[in-house]
Amino acid sequence: MSLQDRLDELGIDDPYTEWPNPQALTEKIAAQDYPLDALPNSLRAAVEEVLGFTKAPAVLAASSALASLSLSTQAHVDIKRADKLTGPTGLFLLSIADSGERKSTCDGFFSKPIQVYEQEQAELAKPLLKDHAAAVLAWNAEREGVLSAIKDASKKGKPVAELRDNLTQIEHDRPVPPRIAKLIRGDETPENLAYVLAKEWPSGGVISSEAGVVLGAHGMGKDSIMRNLALLNILWDGGELSVGRRSTESFIVRGARLTVALQVQEATLRSFFDRSCGLARGTGFFARFLVAWPESTQGYRPFTDPPDSWPKLAAFHRRITEILNTSVSFDEGGALNPAMMAFTPEAKTAWVAFHDVLERELRSGGELYDVRDVASKTADNAARLAALFHVFEHGFETAVDSDSFENASRIAAWHLHEARRFFGELALPVELANAVRLDNWLLDICQRQHKHSVPRRELQRLGPVRDKEPLKNALKELEGLGRVRVIQEGRRIDIKINPQLLDGAAR
Repeated sequence: MSLQDRLDELGIDDPYTEWPNPQALTEKIAAQDYPLDALPNSLRAAVEEVLGFTKAPAVLAASSALASLSLSTQAHVDIKRADKLTGPTGLFLLSIADSGERKSTCDGFFSKPIQVYEQEQAELAKPLLKDHAAAVLAWNAEREGVLSAIKDASKKGKPVAELRDNLTQIEHDRPVPPRIAKLIRGDETPENLAYVLAKEWPSGGVISSEAGVVLGAHGMGKDSIMRNLALLNILWDGGELSVGRRSTESFIVRGARLTVALQVQEATLRSFFDRSCGLARGTGFFARFLVAWPESTQGYRPFTDPPDSWPKLAAFHRRITEILNTSVSFDEGGALNPAMMAFTPEAKTAWVAFHDVLERELRSGGELYDVRDVASKTADNAARLAALFHVFEHGFETAVDSDSFENASRIAAWHLHEARRFFGELALPVELANAVRLDNWLLDICQRQHKHSVPRRELQRLGPVRDKEPLKNALKELEGLGRVRVIQEGRRIDIKINPQLLDGAAR
């Protein structure tokens, strides 16, 4: 045992008089617990049942449930906030977390009824697909016959006007493939996503624990990023979009509905922000997302056997299945024609009050000034959540009540707080951002494990900053602020935390 270890054991090392008062890194915004009690009762019960087994961060399980609710509901209803102020109910959800946080596991639990629905729809469509295939064969034969007749008549100098008219009519009669409900999409590129919404089924969702494809490849240029962000913004708004292509068929997306639920690693998101040169914020893209930046639960998830039954999750599945089996309405052009839900007078009053509270804080010097892009969409997201909550609990027939909105506003406000936390630190220079992440990690692990130092080897293996040079610079920053000391005994290096931080005297 080294002298340093012995002093640590006796508790006589580094009395407060030997440490300076620690200086603050930033004006830190403390995390808040996710408001599970704001979820509809049966949805919350299902989330808690899944959390009991997965031990994932609460918001990841809740977001998985909300994504399935959004995806199953968005084709059926839009929400009216006020006259001429309407919009879809689909959600964009973004969780900033490392891989291994079990988002995919949570998604699997809550998306099961959608997967079953898709399988059932594919089975029902098999006869229709066979009929379509036969119709295409007959159409091709008829078309080839007319083309052959035109060619033959042209060679012989005979008139072809009537044959051309026949060909035109045949082109108008091209068999249209049956529309088969397929909701869950993989890591689609935004343009391909727009295509399948326009040509296959107009309601879909990208639910993924790897957000790289949606956010763009590393080498993607600024023009491509701008095009993708604009496309996704329009899909969130439920607007119309014309996509022109040089080499393949152009198309129009009209009346489509989209849900997005992504998990992205912090480093990947920071890189995307750098590559987008401000477009991700400037275009309002990230403002549309309900952002979550949860604390990791990895390392604190002892194994438990799954329960013999999942009654709460089964009830959630039944309700989602009921929603999915409700007929979808289309207009004469084949676009979705969702029913329009409105607020009750009490809920409308609550929505206006929520909107105005947020609006007052957008001004210069206001609490939300630095995230005014996100805050400006928060009332809209609260309305979407309220409509989803109301449909889940009460169905499609009645107006959205004030209880649904009050609970939805709590969820939306929580996500706004998370956006303030994340975007506040995202704006920091990378060296200071690394120091903040390292400081948070050191304090957390020392408080959880009731110790006041961490071996550098453990930090390099498990910590948030592992590369040699960035780690060296982050530690130098923390040492300069009196928050840590780097102690070397022979070949062993320990990172010691200022006791005042661990005792809560300063943060």
